[in-house]
Amino acid sequence: MNSPAIETFPDADAWAAAAAARLTETLAGAVAAEGRAVFAGAGGSTPSPVYARMARTDLDWSKVTATLVDERYVPETSPDSNAALMKRTLLTGSASAARFLPLYSPSVTVDRAAAEASKALTAEGGRLDAVLLGMGEDGHICSMFPESPTLKTLLTPDLKPAVYGVPAGRDGLAPPQERLSINLPYLVGARRVVLALTGAAKRAVFEREAAGDPRIHPIAALIAAKVPLEVLWTEAV
Repeated sequence: MNSPAIETFPDADAWAAAAAARLTETLAGAVAAEGRAVFAGAGGSTPSPVYARMARTDLDWSKVTATLVDERYVPETSPDSNAALMKRTLLTGSASAARFLPLYSPSVTVDRAAAEASKALTAEGGRLDAVLLGMGEDGHICSMFPESPTLKTLLTPDLKPAVYGVPAGRDGLAPPQERLSINLPYLVGARRVVLALTGAAKRAVFEREAAGDPRIHPIAALIAAKVPLEVLWTEAV
């Protein structure tokens, strides 16, 4: 199991530009080949400069559906909403023409919301063209958290691509609130997956997690499942 090379960039601008260029290139290729494309992005602070650059790209955004790799089970009015973050940073200017597909819906339960999101993504073709991932300092990607009871299901490579509800962790374990997450098969089937990392601490976590057990370490699971993963890193935080 060979870990992908970590591509190093001298500063945050070069790192964000490279990530944005690769993602939009893949989206443009999908639009040219299929007439439409699906992009899935992460929440958190790391992707914001990448989104800002993507939004300025000359792309036919009207043929792009944008969604999230994971979401907190909160409405867009919440400061914790990844959907609100994506709308502020990516879906602006010409990129506002993209169709946004939320994972959250005000359903009775998080699992019901996950089922509705799965159905909506399946209607978009059931495949992601370009994906931007981040990684937490505990090694989680999407909402695949260590010790989570849903981790085994999310990391099972031979299930159908789907969205799952993720319960809040107990006894101080992450996540602190319910979430929704795509599963590993969505990443396996993607055309391109960019993992954007910043800082020495995140690089060390990635290298540690890449050597872990793919049954319980999400990064190792991506590598073992042969996800088309590109790791872009800059020391700048």
